Amino acid sequence: MLLAVDVANTNIVIGVFDGRNLKTHFRVSTAHHRTSDEYGQQLLYLLRYTGIDHGDITDVIVSNVVPPLNDTLRDVGKKYFSVEPLFVGPGIKIGINIKYENPKEVGADRIVNAVAALSLYGAPVIVVDFGTATTFCAINSESEYLGGAIAPGIGISIEALFKAAAKLPRVEVKKPDRLIGRNTIESMQSGIYYGYVGQVDELVKRMKAELKCNPKVIATGGYATMIAADSETIDEVQPLLTLEGLRIIHEKNQP
Repeated sequence: MLLAVDVANTNIVIGVFDGRNLKTHFRVSTAHHRTSDEYGQQLLYLLRYTGIDHGDITDVIVSNVVPPLNDTLRDVGKKYFSVEPLFVGPGIKIGINIKYENPKEVGADRIVNAVAALSLYGAPVIVVDFGTATTFCAINSESEYLGGAIAPGIGISIEALFKAAAKLPRVEVKKPDRLIGRNTIESMQSGIYYGYVGQVDELVKRMKAELKCNPKVIATGGYATMIAADSETIDEVQPLLTLEGLRIIHEKNQP
């Protein structure tokens, strides 16, 4: 079985694949201070909870945008699964030509999402990932990764508003009953929700114009389903797109 680990700034999403079948997945918080033993024990507990023997894990692949955790995750693979993890980065096969000015600057998560979207939907395609940052990635008709846009994520935008404006509360992210809020909480929820719907649609429309084609638009990440409900441009939601991309990249790098 393959253990796929997607490390983002806020959460770590973990999936277990039996061949091409995703048997189970978990989401845990990203904590820079945790040791390899803490992560390892947590993983063992989660696997046992779903009836998976850690001894059945034969391969580990990692997408990581938090560099200080590289050594920790490598130790987890070696100590708890007797496996040297494969990290998404320079030197591995991904099957996509990266047209970024400096390909090393592209986050591993963005590359993995692009691989998955291209494999599942073909080219051209745009991927919108609602994570700590909201990222937009464009793959053209020649299956080339061109780049995209990066905006502050919904969660950190709310936190910034709460910390910078003394009289504004921390609010739940949800679609409000009406756009014109009748109180502070409704007004904040309206601005956040419809503001991000508008941001997504405007950026996607401009990307399509620049690409001079009509790519399929795939959304992933924690807020994807909610924002897609009112988006005019999102065609499909794939909450676990990154895990699927990790599985595909693992396949590409087998002897």
